[in-house]
Amino acid sequence: MRILDRSVYVGPSHYARFPVIRLELDLGELEAWPTSRLGAKFVDALAEALPGLAEHGCSYREPGGFLRRMREDEGTWLGHVLEHVAIELQNIAGEEVTFGKTRGAGAPGRYTVVYEYAQRDEGVAAGELALRLLCSLLPPELRPADVVSEGWNWPEARDDFIRFAQRRALGPSTSSLVKAAEGRGIPWLRLNDQSLVQLGHGKYQQRIQATVTGRTPHISVELASDKEETNKILASLGLPVPSQELVQSEEQAVRAARRIGFPVVTKPYNGNHGRGISIRLTTEQEVAHGFAVAREHSRSVIVETFLEGDDHRLLVVNGELVAATRRTPGHVVGDGEHTIVQLIEIVNQDPRRGVGHEKVLTRLELDAQALKMLERVSLTPESVPAKGVVVYLRSTANLSTGGTATDVTDIIHPDNKDMAERAIRAVGLDVGGVDFLSKNITESYRKIGGGICEVNAAPGFRMHIAPSDGTPRDVAAPVIDMLFPPGAPSRVPIAAVTGTNGKTTTARMLAHITKMAGYTPGLTTTDGVYINGQRTVQGDMTGPVSARMVLADPQIDIAVLETARGGLLRAGMGVREVNVGAVLNIQADHLGLKGIDTLEQLAEVKRVVVEVATDCAVLNADDPLVMRMSGHTEAKNICYVTLNPQHSLVREHIRAGARACALEAGVNGQMITLYDRGSHIPLLWTHLIPATLEGRATHNVQNAMFAAAMAFSLGVKLDAIRQGLRTFDSTFFQAPGRLNVFNEHQFKVLFDYGHNAHAVGVMADLAQRLDVNGRRIVVLAGPGDRRDEDLVAIAQAVAGRFDHYICRRDDNLRNRASDEVPRIQAAALVEAGVPKDAISVIPDEQEAIDAALKMGQAGDLLLIFADALARSWKQITKFKTVGSQAAPQGIAAQSVAPQTLLGVAGRETTGGGSGGGGGGAAGTAHSETAHSAAEKWNGGGGSIEQTAFNLEGLIRDERGVRFAPEAED
Repeated sequence: MRILDRSVYVGPSHYARFPVIRLELDLGELEAWPTSRLGAKFVDALAEALPGLAEHGCSYREPGGFLRRMREDEGTWLGHVLEHVAIELQNIAGEEVTFGKTRGAGAPGRYTVVYEYAQRDEGVAAGELALRLLCSLLPPELRPADVVSEGWNWPEARDDFIRFAQRRALGPSTSSLVKAAEGRGIPWLRLNDQSLVQLGHGKYQQRIQATVTGRTPHISVELASDKEETNKILASLGLPVPSQELVQSEEQAVRAARRIGFPVVTKPYNGNHGRGISIRLTTEQEVAHGFAVAREHSRSVIVETFLEGDDHRLLVVNGELVAATRRTPGHVVGDGEHTIVQLIEIVNQDPRRGVGHEKVLTRLELDAQALKMLERVSLTPESVPAKGVVVYLRSTANLSTGGTATDVTDIIHPDNKDMAERAIRAVGLDVGGVDFLSKNITESYRKIGGGICEVNAAPGFRMHIAPSDGTPRDVAAPVIDMLFPPGAPSRVPIAAVTGTNGKTTTARMLAHITKMAGYTPGLTTTDGVYINGQRTVQGDMTGPVSARMVLADPQIDIAVLETARGGLLRAGMGVREVNVGAVLNIQADHLGLKGIDTLEQLAEVKRVVVEVATDCAVLNADDPLVMRMSGHTEAKNICYVTLNPQHSLVREHIRAGARACALEAGVNGQMITLYDRGSHIPLLWTHLIPATLEGRATHNVQNAMFAAAMAFSLGVKLDAIRQGLRTFDSTFFQAPGRLNVFNEHQFKVLFDYGHNAHAVGVMADLAQRLDVNGRRIVVLAGPGDRRDEDLVAIAQAVAGRFDHYICRRDDNLRNRASDEVPRIQAAALVEAGVPKDAISVIPDEQEAIDAALKMGQAGDLLLIFADALARSWKQITKFKTVGSQAAPQGIAAQSVAPQTLLGVAGRETTGGGSGGGGGGAAGTAHSETAHSAAEKWNGGGGSIEQTAFNLEGLIRDERGVRFAPEAED
């Protein structure tokens, strides 16, 4: 049993609307060993290792259902078992996760295992530990030695996992704040591996680190950390504090204790969590030892008066006391029968106790500090305390060291409440904890005494939200209400756009519209992240990382997210929901990659964008696959976009008072028109939108319609939408590689990034609609990781529409031969009836573009499909016309024989023609189309064996090893 592949989805995906992990699992020979064959011994051992599995319902939807399924005659397979074990492991680490599903992945023994996770590293580790646990329980002859080492110990591995998970999970205080924010509908982002969290998006964000907020004054935190200065300030206000002195040596500590008077307390100058504190020191020797203990945590040590009384934590938020808790140090109570070691074991059996912050209480530990406490009362671990005798194992009452907490909020005396609020205000904290010693919290400190030990700038919340005894207090909600008063915004509007073609232009249009409307947009696109129109990060940024990057920026007040297939397949979306989600189209591109082989599967992946839309789903009514997505969204509105004003379904949609954007013909041209709630809203003539080339670029007309519909759904005013569309052009600097036009040569150049048949066909259509006085020349290519049939389809999209064709390849060969792609496309052009002398194969992109530019004459139109956009655009703009050249005469002009047009780069051939030689790898792929084209090319002469493609040779590995990893596309 092996994990072959893993994907961690950080947000909504085609598997679930929340974070999940996907494992590709190979059971190997264990495919023949379902749980029914492994037997009751295996099932019982697993149930004993993880008792919580008894609560899993599985398909029976009731506790015990999963174990019942394992014991049935048919049983279940180990992929399904691993799913449940990975979930339960996270449960015992304190996470509330429940979702999982396992499905066969085609080949025998292969399974796709999907399970929910709360924290990435913990979720990944849960899957790995689940695999080890299951393998350890297998019969020896089935147990893989390289998965489970000899001597592997399950209890140790379990506890190590829990500690590992807790080190990476949000602490109880931070977690309570996050849950309170979620309860208010406030989004959040974790900013590091510790407790730094952003609440809210963009300019509305607030930050917390544990219980320190972005509004907590730095000077107040410094003051609270300076116990000596805090003591002085509180004393100056007449608040009860013990006498204390700051010392740097053992001798100074002893002298200070004499002056203050025994008993005393020693503690670190700037410690926390009760570390290094020694109390009730009655001799100089004890003071010396206490100084040494404190010195391990701080260079300076405080010696102060020991105050009698119970330890209380008084929590103040925004100037008001919200909770009070009495804390008791970790201890055992004698029964006259058991030793202290046994009593600790009995206490730790309490299901409320766990490792670290796993549960409400922490397990007691018999460590060095506990042994020291026993020594002070002349006891050992083997001592048997009398019945009712309390034996303390800690000197401080922190829950993290096994202490207990009792809520006393309802009984605290008003004077003590006022005292705590005054102390926190004196230090200047928005959230603060007062450690107060009192013999009776129900009586005033003015009457019975007591004192403030210290003030905490980052007080823990666990003792308040989950006390050992008493009423739990929701102390996180007041913090969230302080940061986000009722009615205050926390979210920025988010629009996400996906589709095969047009999403970059549409996203840029929408961002431009919002900027013209006065917003500060954050935009993610295929060439970078833009904040208010300025590119801050370069690269393909259309996945979840870039989405989080935008939402974390404190400037933005609206987000436009181009969301690509690659990011969705690899890691899901970067946000749980969007206000407006749009799907432009579903066309053949990237098929055959990452398990997506059909348009229907591609539609399912891209559908996620509208599934998470809350306000409006904007859908292309002219694309059947997109239109069907309307049944998968819970958005309040559906807005259909259509170029067909006679669309029957859209007509009924409009008549029902719903939203739509349609293209309507008028005397002055074509009008983009909005419909909403019975209103007919003429928006803008298409010829007034520069990016549409006076309405001729139909694909950009459609992009503009989507941008307008999304902007309208986001609440942007109509005049701002019109202004945005009228001022958005398709220059390289505003939309690089998206229908850029260069008119400063004697010929016109159209420059585009189109890399699939649909996009290329749209541009070819536009080239036909433009007035051209000369020839039409195209520079054609296709990504090397596309299927051969996709490359052929790209060539067919332009065939017969141009006077000359230059076939090239991208710089990144993606495991293709150096001229394999252009030769496949050239063969397809020949098959489609393009004369051989109208085709040039020039593999290098720069050389191909240079050849096209040199061919250009007055009145010509050059359509150049480019991959290296910046380099290619610079090549076009810097080109100097020195006189036109004739078109290269087919392949022969490039010193490659015609026969090799359909062969591999450098493959040796023997047919007619010249210049064919050269060694190199033999064999490239072909389709039936390419094979018949080879016959036409040879004119019936020569051998097809010499000139046709070699399908088996090109594919080389049907599992796809030739395909290179891709960026977020």
